[in-house]
Amino acid sequence: MAEAPRVCDTKPLHLEVEAGVHFWCSCGLSSHQPFCDGSHKGTGLQPVRFECAERTTIRWCQCKHTANPPHCDGSHKGLLP
Repeated sequence: MAEAPRVCDTKPLHLEVEAGVHFWCSCGLSSHQPFCDGSHKGTGLQPVRFECAERTTIRWCQCKHTANPPHCDGSHKGLLP
């Protein structure tokens, strides 16, 4: 069974990325957030492949609980105390 992801932040990260393939960290353990650095190994969680055709700004999910990875869907609001 997969471990629960670690919450990196309770708000999205607005970040511009170049065209191409990117891998979003779904485990929350990467030291290169929001991108995967391989830290998920052994957690049962896998990075999410994201491809864009042109430079674009993404609202990257940092709470790792989105239903629309890698995009923030507001799930972090349910994690706030």
